[in-house]
Amino acid sequence: MVDSLEALVCLESPSSDAELCEDIVQEAIGIFAAWLPSPAREEMHGGRPVWRWGPRQPRVLLLGHLDTVWPMGTLERIPFASDGERMTGPGVFDMKAGIVQGWAALALAEVDDDSGVGMLLTTDEETGSHASRAVIADAIAHAEAVLVLEPSVEGALKNRRKGTSWYRMELAGRAAHAGLDPERGLNALLGAAEFALAAPQWARTDEGTTVTPTLLHAGTTANTVPARAEVTLDVRAWTRGEQERVDALVRGWRPTAGAVTMHGGIDRPALEESASAALLGVARRVAADLGLPELQARAVGGASDGNLTAAAGTPTLDGLGAVGDGAHAEHEWVSVPAMAERAALVAGLLGQLL
Repeated sequence: MVDSLEALVCLESPSSDAELCEDIVQEAIGIFAAWLPSPAREEMHGGRPVWRWGPRQPRVLLLGHLDTVWPMGTLERIPFASDGERMTGPGVFDMKAGIVQGWAALALAEVDDDSGVGMLLTTDEETGSHASRAVIADAIAHAEAVLVLEPSVEGALKNRRKGTSWYRMELAGRAAHAGLDPERGLNALLGAAEFALAAPQWARTDEGTTVTPTLLHAGTTANTVPARAEVTLDVRAWTRGEQERVDALVRGWRPTAGAVTMHGGIDRPALEESASAALLGVARRVAADLGLPELQARAVGGASDGNLTAAAGTPTLDGLGAVGDGAHAEHEWVSVPAMAERAALVAGLLGQLL
């Protein structure tokens, strides 16, 4: 597992570079050949490469992604390293270790192409999975369970994830000279400010719903009334109902003056606890049988492709990947001893589910 992980980490795969992502898909196909005799394959979906093994529509799907948030060249600054207890390097925790653990689990479970298990690794998860959503939806058409190999949170599985919604509001006004005749203009920046001040009021702290303006762009020159402005909004919520409530408020908002055009909407629906409850129970029984510590589960604010599979009605358990810390951070690391434990856990889950 350590050797396989080093090979994956040492081939950088930023989401933004489709060519590098295709390189790592090919590399992963080659590495996987040492784990199982039946080969993995590369497919193109929406112009993006994906890594795939097993049937197109399996009973149980192992799900993950090969892309990372790190730009090309990060490896020179943060090289892969292992001291036998911890491994470090860009993408090691999120989520290349989970991928290798998944391969080891397939080998331990002695599955083959006819077992009903499949594995899908995409290359655009970190940028929203827009190209790979269709292939994920097709892969779970007849699935009874999805096991997401995203990293754990302090060793705990993830049984709830917030849903994410994104909006980009374009405000249109009218330009004028800011010194000679500003009254003839219609200031789009003020409209953007109206929205940026109104939107946070739609949050519900007691329910964990956050509504956060994140980007603001306006104007062309320092002496011109802005004719256009743009505000980006980030919304997170624990339930689909809360996402829909905020969505209606965003769509219904109008500036005092000028016009507004809205882009975006609900992106990844919330992964609610009910989607993972049964699988979590199975995982805890498997862990007990293996003599592993009692499995904990946590709710987390970030979203994954598990949100998509849960929203489609497929039982989904997330956070089965690496034990460590530092997702999207320079200090990210993975526990070496825990890799074998988590591989055995996933293999045991496969045995129970099949």
